[in-house]
Amino acid sequence: MAHLQVTVRGARATVVLTRPELRNAFNEELIAELSAAFQALGARDDVRAIVLAAEGPAFCAGADLHWMRRMADYTREQNLADAGLLAAMLRAIHDCPKPTVARVQGDVYAGGMGLVAACDMAVAVQGAHFCLSEVKLGLIPATIGPYVQRAMGARAAQRYFLSAERFDAAEALRIGFVHAVVAPEALDARVDELVGALCTNGPAAVRACKRLLHDIAQAPLDEALVARTVEAIADIRASAEGREGVQSFLQKRKPNWLD
Repeated sequence: MAHLQVTVRGARATVVLTRPELRNAFNEELIAELSAAFQALGARDDVRAIVLAAEGPAFCAGADLHWMRRMADYTREQNLADAGLLAAMLRAIHDCPKPTVARVQGDVYAGGMGLVAACDMAVAVQGAHFCLSEVKLGLIPATIGPYVQRAMGARAAQRYFLSAERFDAAEALRIGFVHAVVAPEALDARVDELVGALCTNGPAAVRACKRLLHDIAQAPLDEALVARTVEAIADIRASAEGREGVQSFLQKRKPNWLD
């Protein structure tokens, strides 16, 4: 892939944005490649966790300027089609059945915020800065909005969507947008620690857990939701992996997915 490097080592897949000279900004090709990569990796039985990383000083600066210049002349229909591809890419990351970890080694702006938010977990270096800069350009963070608001919470989103202020990694941690902030030299160790934890868990249980999280995120706490959660735990308990996990615990041995 022209703008990505995808590697699989053991149970871990790594997807690296490789446009450092352009601060890993989006264009149509990068969007298509990210969609394809996460769909393909999500379908692989040997992959248990996916790390999204980037080369260079910035993680992702949003839209490529050349792409933005072309968009300036788009019709409404062309804009709808273009935005639809970005939305599909974010959905491919968010809905990937494998757990995803964003390795944030540098600044994250505009559409890049959507990439981080679409991942299940995020670890950032201390020097990284974040910004939802769209309103400065007379635009809005619409396509990335659902993911970013879920990641940082409604109250923080009200501030940063509207003000377009830049904020640092400590603030990103405070509002819950990232899960850990570390020194640059400790970034890989912390990401490895998360991936290691993910890969010791039952793969079918992790897939079911991601579905559960999506189901309950915005659902009202009503009888229908309660019924879905009852069915979910009953199904996983009766599954081969669920039975193996409980038996291995009771028998004080490793489950078969760690063999």
